[in-house]
Amino acid sequence: MRLTQYAHGGGCACKIPPGELEAVVAGLVGDTPPDGPGELLVGLDDGDDAAVVRIANGTAIVATADFFTPVVDDAYDWGRIAAANALSDVYAMGGTPVVAVNLLAWPREVLPLELAAEVLRGGLDVAREAGCHVAGGHSVDDPEPKYGMAVTGVADPDRLMRNDAGSPGLPLTLTKPLGIGVLNSRHKATGEVSAPAVAAMTTLNRAAAAAAAKAGAVCATDVTGFGLLGHLHKLARASGVTAVIDSTAVPYLDGARDALDAGYVSGGTRRNLDWVRPYLSADGVAEDELLLLADAQTSGGLLVAGEVPGYPVIGELVPRREGVTLFVR
Repeated sequence: MRLTQYAHGGGCACKIPPGELEAVVAGLVGDTPPDGPGELLVGLDDGDDAAVVRIANGTAIVATADFFTPVVDDAYDWGRIAAANALSDVYAMGGTPVVAVNLLAWPREVLPLELAAEVLRGGLDVAREAGCHVAGGHSVDDPEPKYGMAVTGVADPDRLMRNDAGSPGLPLTLTKPLGIGVLNSRHKATGEVSAPAVAAMTTLNRAAAAAAAKAGAVCATDVTGFGLLGHLHKLARASGVTAVIDSTAVPYLDGARDALDAGYVSGGTRRNLDWVRPYLSADGVAEDELLLLADAQTSGGLLVAGEVPGYPVIGELVPRREGVTLFVR
């Protein structure tokens, strides 16, 4: 059964557009912290990948949730991808996942529950690979299938990687190639499976996060539904800098440009580009190139402010240019 045909969108491309989302959550930051045992270190303010709360004994708790509609037709692979994507938020903050709970929505009268079991098995296997417990979760009967995880991890509060810690002069490192979005769009339309895309989406960001931490990085994000340009815009805005991207240095998965040329561009990707365009300077850069840079990724890599050995440098952070957070050349 082609799971992607039971959903209006696929993977992180089905996210609410970033501009609309920011308007929705704008009033949800409280001026007065609640009484409780923890100190909120990272919340909604800068659009980071997860929330971080400092508790006793010098420990920080990292909490996140992520789920989406089917991004591939294979149920087991979808589970693996969704789990890797949810765990990535903890790695992007410099944390270690500890425990996850499943989030499952399933059209129980349309799709067999045996497929749901395969989705959950895929998620469990990737969580085990990450050394993360899976302890139950929550499920609902829903007309459209969705799966993901809520993940809790731990981190050193003095060694977090966050959006607002970038500074001029730092190089930008990308730890996975782009192109997942256009390849997934082709898969949804034609059924053609991209082995490179599946391999990229199921690869944990654990090793990349460890390498970034070892290199002393304090600023990072993961590249998912808002694309490289969208997530980098949020990072540059929070850090008060401008990001310069060398488009010729950005790596892409095999087949990504062919999928773009064939027109397999999601609505989410186009909305990403529309959102950042007012803050973007890209004279002489082709529209197709910008679409690839805005491509809505699912379980993409880390974007790190700093040089991480073994991964390509694709640009740098420079002093803030008035009205411009992104400069593509």
